[in-house]
Amino acid sequence: MTTPTASSPESWHGTTIVAVRKGAKVVVAGDGQVTLGATVIKHTARKVRRIGRGDVIGGFAGATADAFTLFERLEKKLEQYPGQLTRACVELAKDWRTDRYLRRLEAMMIVADATTTLVLTGNGDVLEPEGGVAGIGSGGTYALAAARALIDQDLDAEVIARKAMAIAAEICVYTNTNVVVETI
Repeated sequence: MTTPTASSPESWHGTTIVAVRKGAKVVVAGDGQVTLGATVIKHTARKVRRIGRGDVIGGFAGATADAFTLFERLEKKLEQYPGQLTRACVELAKDWRTDRYLRRLEAMMIVADATTTLVLTGNGDVLEPEGGVAGIGSGGTYALAAARALIDQDLDAEVIARKAMAIAAEICVYTNTNVVVETI
């Protein structure tokens, strides 16, 4: 068997990550499904975690090893720039675009602290989403749309994130209902 690539029919697929910021809370939620082609390899992957000193939460979509490499690099940047999530992310994005090794990494990340939510891509993007909601991964657009529809309701951030993930799981075959949630 050949190693799966993003362009091969048997590529690793699937993740849904959503971030919801409402009131004094920010929540990042992600599903647990990992798929190779048409086969579910794992139901309980943990794609959302606390990083840095525990004051930043992040979720990833894409190749797992690549995402862990990026999380490690981001933690180093957070040590360099404590309490400055945006600056740490911009510095990571610079490295991600210019370093020969990092440039090949295939992943996206959502990271958040008490005041800021950011989406990071390998294209050098460090984007602050509008409306306090972001989504990435194969089911990210479904979760994003659901969260945007729910954000004005009398629901807290975690309830919105969980409902958005449930809706994405109903639509996206690469998303399951085994959801991990981290809150700040």
